[in-house]
Amino acid sequence: MRFASLGSGSEGNGLLVESGSTRILADCGFSLAETITRLARLGIEAESVNAVLVTHEHDDHVGGVARFARKFKKPVWLTHGTLQASAAVLAGVDDVRVFDCHRCFTIDAIEVEPYTVPHDAREPSQFVFGDGNVRLGLLTDAGSLTAHMRAILNNLDAFVLECNHDTELLSNSSYPEKLKQRIGGRFGHLSNDTAAELLAGLDRSRLKHVIAAHLSRKNNRPELASEALARAMSCETQWIGVADQAHGFDWRDL
Repeated sequence: MRFASLGSGSEGNGLLVESGSTRILADCGFSLAETITRLARLGIEAESVNAVLVTHEHDDHVGGVARFARKFKKPVWLTHGTLQASAAVLAGVDDVRVFDCHRCFTIDAIEVEPYTVPHDAREPSQFVFGDGNVRLGLLTDAGSLTAHMRAILNNLDAFVLECNHDTELLSNSSYPEKLKQRIGGRFGHLSNDTAAELLAGLDRSRLKHVIAAHLSRKNNRPELASEALARAMSCETQWIGVADQAHGFDWRDL
């Protein structure tokens, strides 16, 4: 199994997961043309993607899903709540499939384990992807940690983990106070410190890749995210990957 990012941040997100000939795109927050370009940069033809998964209805995650699905006639998987919240956005998509956040399902060679997260969306979810041998965890767009999240994310082989903001930078930013409270609140986004706290409490013995994702351009810096996760991993900062908005990150093998 391998994985790569089309881009990560408030302007658009997309994570590509591949096992054998199966390819899943988790979220698609880019225009159709931009999605095709970013897939091509990874050596992937858009037609070869088997399905699109949606974590929640915010535009940077679902904004490009309908155009991609309609163009290439691909199924879209999402929770019932996300479907309700995205009904207008997904108009014209022929194959929409609803999953239960508490049940695993398979898309050809890839097993998907969805799990619930605290975020200000209708029924947000995140995923663990597996092929029977390795497990890749995705966690972005969560404001706080739960026991359920900690249990699901144990014993991963790779982890794409939100480090949205540095608490001090957010506190001192020019954002309106209400927006600061939303971002830093229980249903907002994970700070570097909270992401590190989660990572430090997990069984990390199998982790081969840890990548900081969904960084705020104004309220974080890559080196701050890397330093926080490196402390949790007791490793060099260079070992921690960082997904950026423009390029995401290249293929990582498991």
